Amino acid sequence: MKKLKIGIIGCGRISDMHLISANTLEQAELVACCDIKKDRADAVAEEYRIRSYGSYEEMIEKETLDAVHLCLPHYLHSKVACYCFEHGLHVLTEKPMDVNFEDAEKAVAKAKELGVLYGVIFQCRYNPSSQLVKKAVESGKLGKILSARSVLTWTRPDSYYSESDWKGTWDKEGGGVIIDQAIHSIDLVNWIVNSNVESVSCTMNNRGHKAVSVEDSAEGLVTYENGVRYGFYAMNNYGCDEPIEIRLFCENGRVIFDYNNATIRYKDGTVEEAHPDKNPMQYPKGKVYWGVQHIRQIEQFYKACLGIEPLEIDGEEALKTHRLIMKMYDLGGMKK
Repeated sequence: MKKLKIGIIGCGRISDMHLISANTLEQAELVACCDIKKDRADAVAEEYRIRSYGSYEEMIEKETLDAVHLCLPHYLHSKVACYCFEHGLHVLTEKPMDVNFEDAEKAVAKAKELGVLYGVIFQCRYNPSSQLVKKAVESGKLGKILSARSVLTWTRPDSYYSESDWKGTWDKEGGGVIIDQAIHSIDLVNWIVNSNVESVSCTMNNRGHKAVSVEDSAEGLVTYENGVRYGFYAMNNYGCDEPIEIRLFCENGRVIFDYNNATIRYKDGTVEEAHPDKNPMQYPKGKVYWGVQHIRQIEQFYKACLGIEPLEIDGEEALKTHRLIMKMYDLGGMKK
């Protein structure tokens, strides 16, 4: 089998999920990395025995790559992706697609125009819990979804933001608790409901942070064209990162699930459950809330690059959630 030559753009903390996956999967050969903080790239290069660069332009010029992973601040995602597309490279980017909708949409169009693949990381779709619920809905066993809700109560103290030169900014991160923490739970509901959004009502506020002006609290209601009403609540002023809880009320049963476990109780008394993999991929530097499913999505992206199967979470698919997130910010009353 041909091995894809892979480069990593950005060597911050999330890059560990990509580096380990690319270095593990049989479809790939990890050859290079880059970061504007060259010492950081050098450290990664030494650990993985690959080449390091101080810019993505130099890496792309000097290496013969097939695909790159973008592990960058949000505002750079579309810009760098388009540069890579123009050099014939497939791109897998971390979420979100961008800090606005227009640039994300242009990147999707550029990839399509140039015939390259554009994947967007939403690794929580690959959790066993999410997969069980999605299949139960698609099979018709649960009947019609009548309503949904998601609750996120995490902790992000001022120190979390002050340690970064881009987190908690409108122009570089694009917001706070919604675009950074709650985006995965919102994506899961949007993916499972699988209908166009009819209307959005949203309120945002900064209730507990002095170091930043972005929202740390948000709540609202999304109404879909198929009649589902989805209520969401997210805040990062709690004392710890509690498991995110998503609930679905359906014609034939009720669902409770988070990133690790799922329980479906059908009206006929039967119960289905899902639990974490027994032998998950190990990411020593990873955060618990990132989960362990990056490798599954990355492998699927590689298989798509090799023409083995279609890309599952491409730019057009990811735009569905990005459009909804941006609508929340448009209506939230905070973004300038």
